[in-house]
Amino acid sequence: MPARLPSWAWVSGLTVGAIAAVTFLAVQADQGPHPTAAATKPAPTASAGKDPAPKETAPARVPDGSGTGRRVVYSVEQKRVWLVDASDATRRTFTVWPGTVDPGPGSYTVSSRTEGATTGSDGVEIERIVYFAQRDGVSVAFSNAVDGSSPPPASGTKTGGIRLHKADGTAVWDFATTGTKVTVVG
Repeated sequence: MPARLPSWAWVSGLTVGAIAAVTFLAVQADQGPHPTAAATKPAPTASAGKDPAPKETAPARVPDGSGTGRRVVYSVEQKRVWLVDASDATRRTFTVWPGTVDPGPGSYTVSSRTEGATTGSDGVEIERIVYFAQRDGVSVAFSNAVDGSSPPPASGTKTGGIRLHKADGTAVWDFATTGTKVTVVG
């Protein structure tokens, strides 16, 4: 006949299981709709093409002098974006394809957003456009191509579109609501 566990052992086991389940659910709820993976992408090449599959690696460090609190950080030199939460933790980081007009270093806010597809200044159909700056009469915004491509801008074209991989475009759209701080560093 199998040994019978005392009732206190059953209660202890159930309590430990309940605490583990509640902890798991609390962590999931805390993450909310924000991206949870700190994903990076390979450096873009000069050739046009479809959105390559992202590769997960250790996230690049947020640049010094990029501020504190919840923000989007864009490094012109590194061609990289970080989505940083209120506790200064990187939620996601990835490389981008910048346009020909870069925003100057400084602090901006998301001024408007357009979710539906439209034609970008490079003639490519784009979506999830997040505007945050103006420079030399050109709007600067994050966006992704509907088909995932990123052709180089035509010679002599002024474009402020900072092109993202499609999955990163969705992450920026979800994170960078109107009024969100955007910090641009060199």
